[in-house]
Amino acid sequence: MDNVKENEEIVSIGDLAKELGLTTRTLRYWEEVGIIEAAERADGANRGYTPYYVRRIKFIMKLKELGLTIKEMQDLYVAYGEAKQTEKMIPRLIEILDLHINKVDERMAKLASLRKEIVDYRQRMAQKFRFGSP
Repeated sequence: MDNVKENEEIVSIGDLAKELGLTTRTLRYWEEVGIIEAAERADGANRGYTPYYVRRIKFIMKLKELGLTIKEMQDLYVAYGEAKQTEKMIPRLIEILDLHINKVDERMAKLASLRKEIVDYRQRMAQKFRFGSP
C-alpha cells in the first residue's frame, strides 16, 4: 500500500461507500481478495482512498457491472502488476470481455429458442381451446 502524499485528499471508507452506493463490507472484501487497495496516511492515521484508488474502485464497479468475476478481476490486477502498467492489463481485459461477449451471445440464443418454444406451445394450446369449446 502506498502512503498518501502530503495534502492529498483522502476519503474514508464510510464516505466512499455512501458516495458509490456500496457497503463498507464490499470494499473491505475487495481489499481482502486483492482487487483494490486503500492508502495509508503518512502519519499512520486512518486508511482511506485517494483519487487514484477511487478511480480504480469505479473501474472495478464497471467490470462487475459487465459480469466479470472476482477471479477475473484478480487476474487483471496481476496483469496490471506492481509497475502499474495499463498496457499489460488491456490485452487481458480484451480477452476476458471477448469471453463474456460469447457467453452473452450463447444466453441470448438459448433465450430466443426458449421464446420460440413458448410461443409455439401457446399457439397449440390456444388452437386446442378454440376447437375444444362448443
